[in-house]
Amino acid sequence: MSTDGYRPARQHDTPEYWSAKMIAEQLRGRNIRDERVLAAFAKAPRHLFCPSASLSEAYADHPVEIGCGQTISQPYMVAWMLEAARLRPTDRVLEIGTGSGYQAALLAQLVARVFSVERIPELLAEARERLARLDLENVTLREGDGSAGWLEHAPFDAIFYTAAAPEVPQPVKRQLAIGGRLLAPVGLRHHQNLLRIERTGEVTYHEKELGGCVFVPLRGEFGWND
Repeated sequence: MSTDGYRPARQHDTPEYWSAKMIAEQLRGRNIRDERVLAAFAKAPRHLFCPSASLSEAYADHPVEIGCGQTISQPYMVAWMLEAARLRPTDRVLEIGTGSGYQAALLAQLVARVFSVERIPELLAEARERLARLDLENVTLREGDGSAGWLEHAPFDAIFYTAAAPEVPQPVKRQLAIGGRLLAPVGLRHHQNLLRIERTGEVTYHEKELGGCVFVPLRGEFGWND
């Protein structure tokens, strides 16, 4: 029986089938090699985070709309960012844009603490319910403008943007611990580069472009407001 409690008509109607297919083809098949990241994907039931989609759509190789003009990102894109961040079990992580809660659910299995900010109350409430359903107790959620980070809980060992920013502002960079890594899609509204920023000292940072991507625009004080 599936994790949702129904009896499928065919073997490939199960979440387990689609999850295994996603991991084999979209993640391992595209050189995601971090076994901790892959294990986190196996344990996070993606279909719970996009309930309006069919199983095949929920685990498909593209973003899925979750309402309020937002999406749950393509599985490979999420895995790419998680692997690039070189996460450690002791890390404290900030997520800017909770959305459906899917990436927070993955992060919760990889690090010690997750702090996530979402500006849309409806999405935040749904994410909170899903994370509670999965008994993920190391995630702290807050409603508000995440574009400025979450200074109260800084410094962070890693920071993730789940929406595209025109730039990464200094107030957010300063919330990284020394040695911390920040992953963000940065650039134009309709096309960005995935940027990894590592804080190397009190006032020094190393930036590297990892490749092209397209994310929904970040809103807020340091986001897109037109």
